[in-house]
Amino acid sequence: MLVLLAKHKFFKLAKYPDSFQLILQNVSRHISLNAEEIERFFSVLHVKKYKNKQLILSEGEICYNTWFVTKGCLRGYTTDQNGFEHVLSFAPVDWWIGDIYSLISQKPGTLNIETLEASEAILLHREHQELLYADVPKFERFFRIIIEKSLVHNQQRLIENLSLSAEDRYEKFCLRYPQLVNYLPQKQIASYIGVTPEFFSKMKSRFYKK
Repeated sequence: MLVLLAKHKFFKLAKYPDSFQLILQNVSRHISLNAEEIERFFSVLHVKKYKNKQLILSEGEICYNTWFVTKGCLRGYTTDQNGFEHVLSFAPVDWWIGDIYSLISQKPGTLNIETLEASEAILLHREHQELLYADVPKFERFFRIIIEKSLVHNQQRLIENLSLSAEDRYEKFCLRYPQLVNYLPQKQIASYIGVTPEFFSKMKSRFYKK
């Protein structure tokens, strides 16, 4: 578990939570950090535990944090005028989530973020992120990559919803979130692909009979 950090012989491991290893592995896929830069990065992070079905960001609030999931699973969703929920994304372990529009604009957002089980996440506050950019400029590249991936995902989702059948959208879901296929309640997957739970149940039966 501590192999990655062991490369930095002057780095003190004991004072940080084990979950910090996971976020460092995530960051290290895109940028390389020395011991001093890791120390600076870890100094602005905050670990928080959440209960099952806990709403951690509500529509109409301003988003000040980005969440990196280390245990459990989160979902981002909106609610329409009729009270129906529409799931936009899931964030299992090793994924980032936040309301990008609200985080960047500092205006009230439309995204709700909720846990799907007892979960734990590492929080990075917007102000700390800006300080990190100044102290370790390579983090600007890292978060640019994260935001670009999110924008690509959102565009793909929009195109899929407009042009693909429900079965094709489900297949895309399986490819995007293979670890969640047999984990999530059917109603959550149904909401993500834009169908009712009843329709999804019938469609899923046909899907696996192929």
